[in-house]
Amino acid sequence: MTRALTLYQVDAFAEGVFTGNPAAVVPLEAWLPDETLLAVAEENNLSETAFFVPLQQERGGGFHLRWFTPTFEIDLCGHATLATAWVIFNQLGFQGQRIRFESQSGELHVDRDGDLLVLDFPAWPPLPVPVTEAMCRAFGVRPLEAYAQRDLLCIFEDEDVVRGLKPDPTAFHQLPYVCNIASAPGRPGGEFDFVSRVFCPEVGLPEDPVTGSAQCLLMPYWAARLGKTKLRAFQASKRGGRLLCELAGSRVRIAGRAALYLRGEIFLNNTKANR
Repeated sequence: MTRALTLYQVDAFAEGVFTGNPAAVVPLEAWLPDETLLAVAEENNLSETAFFVPLQQERGGGFHLRWFTPTFEIDLCGHATLATAWVIFNQLGFQGQRIRFESQSGELHVDRDGDLLVLDFPAWPPLPVPVTEAMCRAFGVRPLEAYAQRDLLCIFEDEDVVRGLKPDPTAFHQLPYVCNIASAPGRPGGEFDFVSRVFCPEVGLPEDPVTGSAQCLLMPYWAARLGKTKLRAFQASKRGGRLLCELAGSRVRIAGRAALYLRGEIFLNNTKANR
């Protein structure tokens, strides 16, 4: 017997298809074995595949959300959360203005604000760490400062330095972080308050196009440095990504748009899927 799952591929933090960061989204009625979820994510070969199941009303309603890279389950992913919310609002007929998710990173919300979707994520206070030679080798330029939580944040002099980085992907494997973020202030009088690039070789992704979860670390740093809580961010990857961000106490609100690229079906052979 073969079962079919619906698959959506959505470009998140995007102004249209072929921009932003693509994520796969797979709705489920109940959880499949973890090895099946990982196999689907590996087959999709995107930075993240999101899976979700409905929660019972006695648990507050909403959805339980999980994210898988092609190699492991990750504890938080912004663009795949945005993509999932877009699917629930626009493909599954959700009528409310707020979607509630349970996740490894606690309760998350996504609000609908016109054509924007606004993520409500935890803020990660940046903890200073020494700048090391391993960081210099990885980024190819010596950072001015470094901070860490789950991810590494390295600060550079200006936007041109970040845009011009020629990193060594193999050197990032010497750093114990999921994502390695390079950031700098935007150009004076420019459109953006800060820019960033994000490198995730441990996830199998030399450079991530747009990283929502990176704002959990970026926003507390830049809000304190720039003295304001609402900031315009740009991730300067090849595909590029625009993010509207707000620091709200211990939470970060991250707004963006999404676009559907494809909808299809995944066919699972029960014997292999449940091995």
